[in-house]
Amino acid sequence: MTLPASIFQIARSVSTLTLATTDPKGNPHAAPVYFAHDNELNLYFFSETKSQHGQDIARNPRAAAAIYPECEGWQDIRGVQLRGEVLRVESGETREKAWGLYKNKFPFVKALKAIVARNQMYVLVPNWMRLVDNTQGFGYKQEFRFSDSTNH
Repeated sequence: MTLPASIFQIARSVSTLTLATTDPKGNPHAAPVYFAHDNELNLYFFSETKSQHGQDIARNPRAAAAIYPECEGWQDIRGVQLRGEVLRVESGETREKAWGLYKNKFPFVKALKAIVARNQMYVLVPNWMRLVDNTQGFGYKQEFRFSDSTNH
């Protein structure tokens, strides 16, 4: 499935996504995290495993996220809503590629390598996505579903 270029443009133009997880009682939690993405819009981020969302992910890897640039008027609202599974990214080729994407988007992390090393890299692999783009008309939406969340 080919995703619209506008989704990738939004992901490139924004540094932070809002990650939504749930605790064991079903209470929602939202956290902003810096992210980088690959060509399939897998979203890579770092976090402490002891953070609220890190603990939530360890118990339940299902999560949602929103990516959106700031805007002043309703006509400018654009963003991407996602649902999927959050996986730990361990050492290996995938981690090296993701680390490269992350360093390209956030060059300052090269100087923080020791701090980053103390955190866990995660990837949100979407299985559902919605593009919202009021620049194309009020309430414009386009949805995408992926049958296999690890292969879209």
